[in-house]
Amino acid sequence: MSTVLRRTVLASLLAAALAVVSAAAPAQATATLVVQNPWIRRPPPGLDTVAAYFTLKNVSKRAVFVVGVKSPLATSAMIHETSMVEGQSRMRMRERVTVPGGSEVAFAPEGLHVMLSGVSRPLEVGDKVPLTLELEHGGSLDLVATVRPLDAK
Repeated sequence: MSTVLRRTVLASLLAAALAVVSAAAPAQATATLVVQNPWIRRPPPGLDTVAAYFTLKNVSKRAVFVVGVKSPLATSAMIHETSMVEGQSRMRMRERVTVPGGSEVAFAPEGLHVMLSGVSRPLEVGDKVPLTLELEHGGSLDLVATVRPLDAK
């Protein structure tokens, strides 16, 4: 084998090995988060906006940061937080949610939630809605939320 060919083969093998290591790193980060009880309240007829709720449990000692969300069933997906300000309910977008090591963060009615807008089809009780949480440094976590009745809590 010529020296040029040998260097080319070695460079290709090194690039492939680095790609495998890079791809594995985000997967390891997602293994630290456990999703519990993902659900969506069925929207009233004619509305294409819904909120998704769940609990994230961080089983590691290091904080994990959720920096976005997406769903193939919605044109827009964002993390929001509802709070009371001077007796008024207010909702604001959150750029980032920290899940401290060894802790849980609840996405629940009247608090943190995922807001899905432009839902592409009517949702019925029992339907499954796929979501992907985007984590800092390129990792992601897939989950499936089940649609519950409009009066679910």
